[in-house]
Amino acid sequence: MGKKLWGGRFKRKINKDFDRFQRSIQYDCKLAEYDIYHSIIHVAALREVGLLSAPEARKLTSTLNDIFDEVKEGRFKPNPNSEDIHTDIQNRVAKKVGKLALKLQALRSRNDQVVFDEKWYCYKEGIYILSLLNVLLSSLNHFGNRYRTFYVPGYTHTQRAQVISFLNYTGAFFCMFERDFERIDSFLKKSTIYIGSGALAGTAISKSAYSEAIRAFLEKTKSRLRQSKPDTVVNSLDNVSSRDFVVEFLSLLSILQMHLSRMAEDFILYSTKEFGFFGLPEEFCTGSSLMPHKKNPDFLELVRGYTGVVYGNLISVLTTMKGLPLTYNRDMQLDKEPLFSSTKIIKDELKIMTEFISGIKLNSEAIHKVLEDESLYATELAEFLVFKGVPFSEAHTIVGRLIRYSEDKKITIEKMSDKLLKTFHKKLSKTDLKKIMNPKHAVLSKKSTSRKLPKIKIK
Repeated sequence: MGKKLWGGRFKRKINKDFDRFQRSIQYDCKLAEYDIYHSIIHVAALREVGLLSAPEARKLTSTLNDIFDEVKEGRFKPNPNSEDIHTDIQNRVAKKVGKLALKLQALRSRNDQVVFDEKWYCYKEGIYILSLLNVLLSSLNHFGNRYRTFYVPGYTHTQRAQVISFLNYTGAFFCMFERDFERIDSFLKKSTIYIGSGALAGTAISKSAYSEAIRAFLEKTKSRLRQSKPDTVVNSLDNVSSRDFVVEFLSLLSILQMHLSRMAEDFILYSTKEFGFFGLPEEFCTGSSLMPHKKNPDFLELVRGYTGVVYGNLISVLTTMKGLPLTYNRDMQLDKEPLFSSTKIIKDELKIMTEFISGIKLNSEAIHKVLEDESLYATELAEFLVFKGVPFSEAHTIVGRLIRYSEDKKITIEKMSDKLLKTFHKKLSKTDLKKIMNPKHAVLSKKSTSRKLPKIKIK
C-alpha cells in the first residue's frame, strides 16, 4: 500500500478492497506532467511568502524537474499502489529529498491540483487535435482537387437528387471540420488555468505571490508550454467544483466525432457494389474468416462504432455532475477516464483518416453510368421553363409528368421527338434538353454558391 497524504484523524487502516477500489493512479498518471507544473509553481509561491528558504525551493524544484524529465522521456513508471498521481509524485519527491518533501504540500489541496491538471491536459491535447485537423483538412483539399473535374450524383433522403461537383462534395466535409477547428480553437483561447483554490476556500498565500510564481514559471518554460495561461484563482469554490470545461471539451469532441462518423458512413455506402463510386485503400480494410471475396471497410465501421463511446463519455460526465452539491466531491474523480478515452479515440481517428482519404480512388465508369439517369436533371428542366416564363409550380408539374411518361413508356427523354416534347410544353425542344441534361451544365447553372474549397487556416 502506498504512503498516504492523509490519515492522522483515523484509528483504523483503510480497507484493502476499498483502497484498490478508490485508486485512480492507473489512469490519472496521464496528468503527471501537469501535476509537476502545479508543484513547481507552488514551490515558488511558498518561497515568495517565506515558507521555504531559497536552498529548499531550489532543491524541490530541481527534484521536480528530474521527475518531469522522466515523464517526457517515457521513463516514468507510476507506483500502482499509489492512490493517485498527486500522491505518487509527492512520494517520489520524498524518496529524493526526505522530510523536506513534507513542506511541498503546505497550503494546497489535491482539489486544486486536479482541476489545474485537467485544464492543462485539455489545453495541450486541444492544441494537438487542432494540428491533426489541419492535416485532415489538407487531405480533404487534395482529395477534392485530385478529382476536381468530376461530377457526381448528390442525394437527399438517400435518393438521387441533383448533380454536384466532386469538389463541392468534399467541400461539405471540409466545412464541417473547419467549424470543428474553429470551435476547439475558441475553447482554447478562452480557457484559463487557475491556481490557489486550496480545498475550496483559497489559501493563505497571497495573490501577488502566486502571480510572481506563475510569471517566473512561464518565463522559464515558455518554449516548452507554448501559450498556456495559468492565473490566480477568481472564485475558489467554483474552480474546484466545476467540470464544465470537461463537458465542453467532450461536447466539441462529440461534434467532431459526429462529422467523422457521417463521412465514414458516406465512404462505406459509396464503396459498396450497389454504388461502386469509391475504391477504398486495402491497407485499412480486412477480409472475412469465411468468405474469400470480402473487402470490409473495418476502419470506417470502427469510426462509426466509436461514436457511441464518445457520446457515452460526454453523457457520463454530464450525469456525474448533474446533482453534486458544492464544492468538490469524490464522484468527480470519474470524469478522467471519459476525458482520456474520447481524446485518444479522436486523435487516433484523425491520424488514420488523413492517410485513408489519400488512398481513396474514384470509379469514373460507375459514376458516369449513374449520371446518365435523366431524373437527376429534372430540377434544371423545371428551372429552364421558369426562365421561359412558366410559373414554377406549373413547371414542376410539367417535368414531373415528363419523367413519369419516360419511366412508363421506357423511353429516354433524350430520344423523344420535338413533337412529343411539345405535348408537355411548347417551350421544350431536343436541342435545349440536350444542353440542359449534362453534368457540367447542371453544376455551372448554380450561381449562388462557391465552387472552390475555402482556404485552410493553418495555426
